[in-house]
Amino acid sequence: MIHDLARTARTTGWLYLAMAVTAALGFLVIRPQLFAAGDPQATLANLVTHGSLARVSVALELAMVAAQALTAAWFYRLFRSVNSFAAAGIAVFGTVNAIAVLVSAAMVGTAIQVSADPFGEAAGTVQVLYLISSNMWGVGALFFGLWLIPMGWCVLRSGWMPRALGWILMVGGVAYILSPFVLYLVPDAQTLFDAMAFPASIGEFWIVGYLLVRGVRRPAQSVAEAETPSGVTDAR
Repeated sequence: MIHDLARTARTTGWLYLAMAVTAALGFLVIRPQLFAAGDPQATLANLVTHGSLARVSVALELAMVAAQALTAAWFYRLFRSVNSFAAAGIAVFGTVNAIAVLVSAAMVGTAIQVSADPFGEAAGTVQVLYLISSNMWGVGALFFGLWLIPMGWCVLRSGWMPRALGWILMVGGVAYILSPFVLYLVPDAQTLFDAMAFPASIGEFWIVGYLLVRGVRRPAQSVAEAETPSGVTDAR
């Protein structure tokens, strides 16, 4: 049982790492090279000139969606013995966030098609599609925060990882939940909006590294041994 948990933890870590890498490459590295805020003609020109790069950005968003959906499922598998309700929360909230990014990918894909076969006011249409895509990431942060809170709670409840990690994940989750409200209610507070992602980023890098390097630490044995020969599991 202990070895199964360690294997599940490391698989979860690899999936989470894949999710983080694809999201960073697609949204933080490639998108700024294509989307020119406030300049629809430049955005259209970028898509025409760098069509292959634009298609790679869509592929990366789709890969991020798949990775997050799988990560959510594996977190459920990892933490269901700790608390099935919280583990299900991780799975559900993570999947909803993945759906938000899926819509974003569809918007960018449509923008690429419009740039390749323009009609009407193509520059304006492409710009609107990119703005919707960006806003899908923005509002999706609400559910990204919601998936971090039960994740942090399971870390605290299980005793498998450092308690500080659990608290950082929960604080990061709350910050992520609040960030869309800051984005739309205080549009000039971009610095504050960006800063609200820091606690979650620290927690994410930490839990990915811990899952990959340590898996789960020894207290996990108490969960494995809670199962009696008759198959009845003690309540924790």
